[in-house]
Amino acid sequence: MKKALALLLLFIVNAAFAQQSDQWGDQGNGTYINPVLPGDYSDIDAIRVGNDYYAISSTFQYSPGMVILHSKDLVSWKILGHVANDLTRISPALNWDQMDRYGKGIWAGAIRFHKNKFWVYFCTPGEGFFMSTASNPAGPWEPLHKMWGVSGWDDCCPFWDDDGQGYLVTTNFADQYKIHLFKMNADGKQIIMESDSVIHQSKGSEASKLYKINGTYYHFYSEVKSEGRVPMMHRSKNIYGPYETKQLFHVNKQKDKEPNQGGLIQRPSGDWWFFTHQGTGSWEGRTACLLPVTWINGWPIIGAVGADTIGNMIWEHKKPEPKSTAVFPQTNDEFNNAVLPVQWEWNYQPRKENWSLTQRAGFLRLHAFVPVKLKDEKDKRSLLYRAGNTITQRCMRTKKNEVTIKMDITKMADRQLAGLCHYAATYSTFGIKQLAGVRRLVYDNNGKETAGPIITGNAIWLRSAWGFDGISHYAYSLDGKIFTPLGGEYKLTWGYYRGDRIGIYSFNEQEEKGWIDVDWFHYNYATF
Repeated sequence: MKKALALLLLFIVNAAFAQQSDQWGDQGNGTYINPVLPGDYSDIDAIRVGNDYYAISSTFQYSPGMVILHSKDLVSWKILGHVANDLTRISPALNWDQMDRYGKGIWAGAIRFHKNKFWVYFCTPGEGFFMSTASNPAGPWEPLHKMWGVSGWDDCCPFWDDDGQGYLVTTNFADQYKIHLFKMNADGKQIIMESDSVIHQSKGSEASKLYKINGTYYHFYSEVKSEGRVPMMHRSKNIYGPYETKQLFHVNKQKDKEPNQGGLIQRPSGDWWFFTHQGTGSWEGRTACLLPVTWINGWPIIGAVGADTIGNMIWEHKKPEPKSTAVFPQTNDEFNNAVLPVQWEWNYQPRKENWSLTQRAGFLRLHAFVPVKLKDEKDKRSLLYRAGNTITQRCMRTKKNEVTIKMDITKMADRQLAGLCHYAATYSTFGIKQLAGVRRLVYDNNGKETAGPIITGNAIWLRSAWGFDGISHYAYSLDGKIFTPLGGEYKLTWGYYRGDRIGIYSFNEQEEKGWIDVDWFHYNYATF
């Protein structure tokens, strides 16, 4: 009874701490605070190879797609690269001239290491199953291979048994969330359809991962219960079952945001961990958390083990590697290299001839072109959502965030708009609009414009700053020293299964004319 009460008090204290704290990640004292990644890293899966840890996260319509993360301690992560460089191999709707896959595109996948190669498999809700391999997780990755063109499936994961036979476990969400198990051919590129077997079905059952631990098959998945979406586990001596079932974790939508999808990882020292996303997204998206795993009667219980042998959320814990050095996701860019750093993702596949890092050394040049025309009269998306070549990064939820760009506007043309933006379910833009040769600073909050001063100089500095509350304020400068606010507050939002994005936009309402040169992009956020 005392143990149960102590665990209950721990759970309450942790929940309260989560609501009050604006700290995150490595605390510099041998502990960490969840989330370890306070940005939009949804649909996490992770593995260990040697002494290194690798994770992937879904990217939906962003290009390059399926981001890869690297860590030495499971707490501190850096962006390593991406799997999919060309989203048109998935669908032409993901290209700059259609832009018709918000909330779709690359969904949850799985990463594995097999035969000295890294393998990534994923589904899209409308196009089917895709995979790729690489000898180096930083790339290059093989061009995406389409395994099966089909709609209504998600969350696939490969598994190779001791005899070398490959399997793929996945959910047909269009058919009452039935979880299927298929065999794959020897090269892992083809699903053997006649091997199809349904191994489970429950409310919302998805997020499958397959493991074999000490001769036992473990099938991880999540499902929807009255408390929310919870992590579940099957185990059996036979991959096809019959399976025993165990709930691994309790969730609370309001307090812990439903950690539910991720990867089980064993460190070289033997201890186990669960790297997961918080499935209930807020303006920052679905952030990543690290939870210890305790094996109880052959079950991997996640978090603080309760009297019912089901885990609960832990917000603060000792680091797996107490002496490891903290690292953080990359942001800043001086645009001095011939290739974009890995922190950048375009909104849809970019029009490659309309951007350059070489036409003017040390600058990112963005040529303006006309946004996609709406096909449906009921579609009310603003120009920003239809403007190709918007280049973006994730917004972090920390106590202090500040993004500043320096932009050369000498070659802007009439009807061109360019500047800094935020967007998800809603949007705001802050930049220059040129009409009849006059360049004016304009703030647009979901279609409500606030006109600023006429800008006569060649360069302008634009800034967005926000805190833990996700309320952004824009400001501009004509000398890079004194910044003047313009417009009111803008509340960052969640939408299309994604958190808010910060981006640089440049488009022309009327013709393919004009460009901007971005000198640099600086994004500073609080690291504790």
